[in-house]
Amino acid sequence: MKNSFGIENVRLIFAVAGLSRDKQVADIQRFIHDKVDVIAFSPVVETGYDDVLRQAKAAGIPVILTDRVIKTADPGLYLSSIGSNFTAEGSSAAVWVKGEFRNSQKPVNIVELEGTAGSAPAVQRKAGFREGLGDDERFRIVATPNGNFSRSEGEAAMKTVLKTQHDIDVVFAQNDDMGIGALTAIQAAGKRPGKDIKVVTIDAIHDGLTALAEGKINYVVECNPLIGPQLVALIKDVYLGIRVPRRVDTDETVFFPENVRDYINDREY
Repeated sequence: MKNSFGIENVRLIFAVAGLSRDKQVADIQRFIHDKVDVIAFSPVVETGYDDVLRQAKAAGIPVILTDRVIKTADPGLYLSSIGSNFTAEGSSAAVWVKGEFRNSQKPVNIVELEGTAGSAPAVQRKAGFREGLGDDERFRIVATPNGNFSRSEGEAAMKTVLKTQHDIDVVFAQNDDMGIGALTAIQAAGKRPGKDIKVVTIDAIHDGLTALAEGKINYVVECNPLIGPQLVALIKDVYLGIRVPRRVDTDETVFFPENVRDYINDREY
């Protein structure tokens, strides 16, 4: 059987690791044992994969990292990576904050809701955000609670912060779900998200764009998860022996209240 990409006898073996690196490593070991042709996976965290990737390399199985990347002493353990530029996403959020408060004469207090500890999006978005803020001392990150990329945990984290921080200008949530959770906490504290406290998020899921259209979120940076076609095209090249780039970035944009209604109904996630 030949699929639309011209590769015969393609069979997809899919495994879900959740948030468990150990489960993910075990899944990869099973794929190696089954002698698959290509392994593609999205690392749960940044570290702890070198041993299993050495096993894949010894077995002659190319590995492609999807969505996230890893930290390794030997980059040759994987063939290529495809996904978002998380550092650029964080930097984009910071650039918006600096523009929004460019005329502020007082310190700008920022709460950063962080995602899953040790994950590439959390680590790199944090670094990009700080890089974007630069050395302007007006911009102060006053709290960095962990919301684990979860709506409920984002709400809980923001509620805790609001008990001790009473002068918050901006919430930067490393993903939409934590940001949406923060909206609930801000409203429960008697404040208006998007007005009394500006909110910036990353992802651009449908619910995030809806909150943006409603004025509760002020700026959303897209993180495009629809990398399937690009990934299959990359795998096709690997299968055919064509040299592939070490890094393939996904196409992404940003959203404002002024342009978001043109995109909400077309979201596939």
